Amino acid sequence: MRKNRKSITRSTGFTLVELMVVIAIIGILATVILPKLL
Repeated sequence: MRKNRKSITRSTGFTLVELMVVIAIIGILATVILPKLL
């Protein structure tokens, strides 16, 4: 039980690297989609 809880908290917690990757993907998608919508 304790090991499972630790693994769950690690998987749900975002690291700085993961946040940077998500922000980069959102930024790329925004630059591609927004000009087409406008």
